[in-house]
Amino acid sequence: MYWTLELASYLSDAPWPAMKDELIDYAIRTGAPLEVVENLQAIEDEGEIYESIEEIWPDYPTDEDYLWNEDEY
Repeated sequence: MYWTLELASYLSDAPWPAMKDELIDYAIRTGAPLEVVENLQAIEDEGEIYESIEEIWPDYPTDEDYLWNEDEY
């Protein structure tokens, strides 16, 4: 399983919180690439509810990851 920013962007508008099956269904309905569906299927699931993409891909970049000081601009 691998994630990229492009692949993760297909889940940015997903109906969070969601279960694995709901995310797979969403990815298929929105026409996400096959890699997104395969990545979601590879998740070991125990009926968990995911609150955001960060729970699926812990390395998902957040605003804190960028050295951008909004106060300066």
